[in-house]
Amino acid sequence: MDSIQNMNRALAYIEANLDDEIDFQLVARIACCSEHQFNRLFSFLAGIGLAEYIRNRRLTLAAIELHTNDVKVIDVAIKYGYSSPDSFSRSFQNLHGITPSMAKENGSLLKAYPPMTFQLTIKGGAEMNFHFVEKKAFKIVGVKEIVDTTDGEFYPEIWNKLENDDLLNRLQCFSNTDFPEILHVSANIKANSRDYYIAVATTKDATHEFTTLEIPAVTWVVFKTSGPQPETMLKTWERIYAEWLPSSGYELAESIEFVRDLNDPTDLSANQIWIPVKRRN
Repeated sequence: MDSIQNMNRALAYIEANLDDEIDFQLVARIACCSEHQFNRLFSFLAGIGLAEYIRNRRLTLAAIELHTNDVKVIDVAIKYGYSSPDSFSRSFQNLHGITPSMAKENGSLLKAYPPMTFQLTIKGGAEMNFHFVEKKAFKIVGVKEIVDTTDGEFYPEIWNKLENDDLLNRLQCFSNTDFPEILHVSANIKANSRDYYIAVATTKDATHEFTTLEIPAVTWVVFKTSGPQPETMLKTWERIYAEWLPSSGYELAESIEFVRDLNDPTDLSANQIWIPVKRRN
């Protein structure tokens, strides 16, 4: 229950500072977790990325201000964090369907995105199969991309190269551990971006085309997913954050998260989600 209260305190800080610069490190401290953890928890509990939520709240307040007060569009744009009237107008029109100038007119239809709070709910008892793994520190080698998630979408450009590139075969040449499969790694997760790797675990040194990342020793909780993808995996991620974590006695530890391709010939849809955890104090 404390974690839900901490999240709501963090949301209250965000709400009070929508017309100012938001300190995301302070947000995380209020929620008693890291910035990485807060972004993951928020996105899965809320069903929307933190950056998108903040943008929608600011544009809601901006619309009300334009409609009810005699203010200039550029002043409202600057107040809510936009560097130019053009960028503000594009974002405003994407949400409201009309321009900021039109919002000033009587009878203009506007959309409202209310402030969010979290509460603990009891959900149906569908089972979740998981196990814990104590894994020593290891190293991954792979390709890295910083993915912009401002719009709440996650589609790395690397994926476009996979069908016409032997990237996976080149990576497999490095694989020499008891973890032979391809790993899809998320690291340094922030409100509007994350580092994404397609990698393998290895003891070898990377060549110039690949990046190395050292993973510290940590306790992992592992969930298997099987079924239509990506729907099954996304649903499992959601249940981990919305159901399993709040009731498990564990919290997120500082490390990466990754999906492990199982390459099971009897179930090509099978994957594992690996989440770093530690006992909750």
